[in-house]
Amino acid sequence: MPMSRNRLTRSVLDEQRAELGLDPHAGDDEPRSLRRTALDTVLAAYDAGAAEPARPVVKGAVRFLLDRLAELAPGRSVEVRVPPHAAVQCIDGPHHTRGTPPNVVEMDAITWISLATGRLTWTDALENGRVRASGSRADLSAHLPLY
Repeated sequence: MPMSRNRLTRSVLDEQRAELGLDPHAGDDEPRSLRRTALDTVLAAYDAGAAEPARPVVKGAVRFLLDRLAELAPGRSVEVRVPPHAAVQCIDGPHHTRGTPPNVVEMDAITWISLATGRLTWTDALENGRVRASGSRADLSAHLPLY
């Protein structure tokens, strides 16, 4: 039976890590643990100049970092989107209840991972068009990097 490539599992993660010469995931099978290891795996792949990791691994890394942002900056005034992987609402302040939120930040996965880990600055991302931000509260610079 072929492995599922749609969700992050230990086997998908370990296969990706083996391709990079990394040890298998040492943690448990809880989503947060798998996602944390996914982040380490994605960073190792980027550092090695390897091909982009499997989609579930990238999604796990994105989700881990978005969840961390929501923990560190709780609220619902800004929606941070990393399509097609995930989105969260964060930052305290007025929030929306219907329709498109007034404060939206959107970017691709590599940009989000780079911003959240300090490999890219908010200013550089904006100047290079790697981030689309709208609304008066759509500035994440005070919350980045996360690590």
